[in-house]
Amino acid sequence: MVDLIVGLQWGDEGKGKIVDLVAKNYDIVIRSQGGHNAGHTVVVNGKKYALHLLPSGVLNPNATNVIGNGVVVYPKQLIKEINSFGHDIKKKLLVSDKAHMILDHHIAIDQAREKLRGKNAIGTTGRGIGPAYADKIARVGVRMGELKNIDKLIDKLTHYYEMNKGYFDYLGVKIPSAEDLRAELQEWQDELGELIVNTTNYLWDNMDKNMLLEGAQATLLDIDHGTYPYVTSSNTIASGALTGSGIAPKNLNKVIGIAKAYTTRVGNGPFPTEDFGEAGDKIREQGGEYGTTTGRPRRCGWFDVVAARYAVTLNGCDEVAIMKLDVLDGFDKVKVCVGYEIDGKKIDYFPSELDEVKPVYVELDGWNGSARVTKWEDLPENAQKYIEFIEENIDTKIKYVSTGAERNATVIR
Repeated sequence: MVDLIVGLQWGDEGKGKIVDLVAKNYDIVIRSQGGHNAGHTVVVNGKKYALHLLPSGVLNPNATNVIGNGVVVYPKQLIKEINSFGHDIKKKLLVSDKAHMILDHHIAIDQAREKLRGKNAIGTTGRGIGPAYADKIARVGVRMGELKNIDKLIDKLTHYYEMNKGYFDYLGVKIPSAEDLRAELQEWQDELGELIVNTTNYLWDNMDKNMLLEGAQATLLDIDHGTYPYVTSSNTIASGALTGSGIAPKNLNKVIGIAKAYTTRVGNGPFPTEDFGEAGDKIREQGGEYGTTTGRPRRCGWFDVVAARYAVTLNGCDEVAIMKLDVLDGFDKVKVCVGYEIDGKKIDYFPSELDEVKPVYVELDGWNGSARVTKWEDLPENAQKYIEFIEENIDTKIKYVSTGAERNATVIR
C-alpha cells in the first residue's frame, strides 16, 4: 500500500508534522523530489527538528527512509543532517543512485543569476536547485551513483568545467582545483557510499509493505502547474512523486493534501490573498512564519478556497489536513477567499496567470481557545464552522486539524 502526502499551497504547510504523525503506520517513507531548499520542522517531546533532505519519517525508529531518484542531493547537507542525528541513522537510510547531485558550482550559479535578475529575481533559496535540475535535463548532470568511481567522475567534471569556462567566468563562478575536487568527492564517497543503491528496485521488491511518499514544496510551486516562473524546479504534485520514486500509478492508494488554515508564501510571485496590514503581521508573529531553510519572513494572508480546490483536484486528494488552526485564535473576523475577480468579471477557477487577480472574500466570526485541542467537540464552535466551511467549498473531507506544533496537538476526525 502506498499513500502520498502533498502540499496544497506554496509550501511550508506543515507536511513534516503529518508525515511524522502517521509515519508509525508505514514501513518505508520516501522523499521523491526537490532538494535542501525544502524545510520540514517536526516537534517531538518539546524538541524541534529541522529537516531539509532527510525524510520526516526519520524520527520513526521502525521506518526505512528513502531519498528517491527525483531528489537533487547536496552531499554536504546530507552528511550534516546525518551527523546531527547520529550515524545510527544510516542503518535506516537509502539514497537513490539515480538522484542527481548538487555541486558547489550549482549554488554559485544560482546566486549569481538571482543577482543579475535584479528586480526580476524569482526569490530562490540560492541552494543550487534550479541549476542542478537544468543540468539533469540537459543530460550533463552528475548522479549519486557516480560517486562509486571517483576517477571517472573527476574526468567527467573536468570536461564539464572546461566546456563551461566562459560562462563560469562571466558569472564569477570559481572552478575547484583537481586536488580539492578529489578530496571532497572522496569524503562524500566515504560518508555516503554504503547508502547509495538502486532504490527503484528496492521499492519494487517491497511493494507488500506500507509506504508513504512525502512531498516537498507544494502544488502552487510546481514547475508545470504552479505560478510560473515563480516556482521551484521540479514537479511537486502527486504524479511527480511517482516519477521521482519509480512507483507505478496503480500502486497509489490514498492522497492526503496539506494546507494551512491561512496561506503563506516565501519569495516573489503573485499571492492574491496576501494581507499587507495588521492581520498579516499578526498571522506571521503568532504562526512563527519564518523559513525553516532560510529564516526569511513569510508573506502571510487568508485561506484561498479557489487555489485549494485547484490543488485538491490536480492531486486527486482523498482527504485533507488543515494545519495551524490555533494561529487564527484571537481574530474577531477571519476571511476566506471564495472567488477571483479579473477585469471586473468574477471567476471561480484558478487561472494560468494570477497577476491581475483580485480576491473575493467572505467573512466568518473568529474564535479563541483552539490551541492544543485534540477532540473535535472541544474546538470552539466558530472554529468548527470555519473548518466545515472550507470542507464544503473544497469538496473534500478534512480528516486532520492541527492545533499546535506538537505531534499530539491534532484533531483526527
